[in-house]
Amino acid sequence: MKLQLTTLCLFLFSMIISAQDGIPIDYLKSDFHKSRREAFREKMPENSVAVLFSNPVRNRANDVDYIYHQDPNFYYLTGYNEPNGVLMIFSDEQVNDAGINYNEILYVQEKDPRKEQWNGFRLGTEGAKDKLGFALAYNGSDFSNSGIDYVSFDKVMFINFEDDYRDSKRDQADLYSLVETFKTQINYSEDAIPDPIKERVYEMIKVTDVENSANVAQNIGRALEYYPDLKNDKIITEYVNTTDNNTRIELKQQVIKIESETPKSNLDTETLSRIMGGLRQIKTEEEMVLLTKAVRISAMGQREIMKAMHPGMSETEIQGVHEYVYKKYGSEYEGYPSIVGAGNNGCVLHYIENNKMKVENDLVLMDLGAEYHGYTADVTRTIPANGTFNKEQKIIYDLVYKSQEAGIAAATVGNAFNATDAACRKVIDEGLIALGLIKSSKESRKYFPHGTSHYLGLDVHDAGLYGAFEPNMVITVEPGIYIPEGSDCDEKWWGIAVRIEDDILITENGPINLSAEAPRKSDEIEKLMKEKSALDDFTLPSLD
Repeated sequence: MKLQLTTLCLFLFSMIISAQDGIPIDYLKSDFHKSRREAFREKMPENSVAVLFSNPVRNRANDVDYIYHQDPNFYYLTGYNEPNGVLMIFSDEQVNDAGINYNEILYVQEKDPRKEQWNGFRLGTEGAKDKLGFALAYNGSDFSNSGIDYVSFDKVMFINFEDDYRDSKRDQADLYSLVETFKTQINYSEDAIPDPIKERVYEMIKVTDVENSANVAQNIGRALEYYPDLKNDKIITEYVNTTDNNTRIELKQQVIKIESETPKSNLDTETLSRIMGGLRQIKTEEEMVLLTKAVRISAMGQREIMKAMHPGMSETEIQGVHEYVYKKYGSEYEGYPSIVGAGNNGCVLHYIENNKMKVENDLVLMDLGAEYHGYTADVTRTIPANGTFNKEQKIIYDLVYKSQEAGIAAATVGNAFNATDAACRKVIDEGLIALGLIKSSKESRKYFPHGTSHYLGLDVHDAGLYGAFEPNMVITVEPGIYIPEGSDCDEKWWGIAVRIEDDILITENGPINLSAEAPRKSDEIEKLMKEKSALDDFTLPSLD
């Protein structure tokens, strides 16, 4: 542990030294976003263009919208935090009608004093040039006159549309209009966009020899469980269901024939996400400053509620303590809806109602994360509301802790991404069998139903390729055991839900727990819960 802490201190110190250039260290500079665009361009296929859109404004109710949150890919590449934007990145230099060479364009929402009076300052085109470092920036209303000949590119890369944006009617350059313009320019239709899952299955069928077709058919059959739309394809379903090799050979020929007769499209909805996943899964020094702060803020929230917790608190009040700590440290938002589940509520993995009025003597599962300048943490602790684990609670808690220790130890460079899950699951399987809660590891998913790790960064489930671990990846390790009321076991276990989640930096010298400031061991939690809280004397007048 000392080695890990020393490594972390040296890592953060090196980042601080490298960033002392007169600009506050905890704000990303335009040079960062520019470097990310350059890194993206290096990975683009030849003769290609990538088109990215900002996130939509989403309505909460009537004329009130949710607080705006930028699309992480868009922010990563631009630093632009306003809606109604378009980014275009070209693999090669282009020349416009004025003879100007360019390889990127940013379209932004136009400055409008009246709208800015109501909804806040807008950068506009000059701000996009001065603050964000774009040589070419235009108003969104100019997007329809871009003059880009998309047919001339081998690949037009974009993320397919979810149609979750509204037509404001009053704004001719809102996201709805920008997307519709783009669709018209590229002759977009759903039929023109290949189904990537179906394409992969067809490719498997096409390259499989008859000797291996039975195994491949079995693998495709498992895929149908996760992608039920594939069942609508007669070739795929027949390939899975038949046992006749001659039939599979005929089906393979049908696939080859279909592919040869299908017109090739230059529209590509896969490559952009793959490139972004490869970039965002490796954190830069600048990103680590923000992400580390978000994690530490979240750990402090867990520490403070450990001191403030008592059986008379409500789940909502507990949530409020966490989020107050976030704001006190300068965190703008939560990275995702806060989860505070007491007792059986903790068995609901994404329980966000948080409406139990008194947590009483239950275990309280708290899965929360501060978002700091766009980067989010994801830290979970489970603590006894009365300050002391009872016998059954402690047995389950210590088993999850032991499992997590094994998972963190597996988060080393070169290991497969699922190594942490395998390590955690082995410990929990053996523990549940020893306790008589299950008879074999095949049953363990009813009490440990989720995966163990995901990437962390601009998203709580951040972009990545899920390959082998590399230095400067940040992942979660979060095993859990959930025994809902009515489970097929002794009633003494009912309503116990435990998850422990930490944010782990992968380095050449081993994993570093960025959220270690929040106690994890059961005895350390009980010890901290005995300390006085700054909130003990915070009382409000009764409203009765």
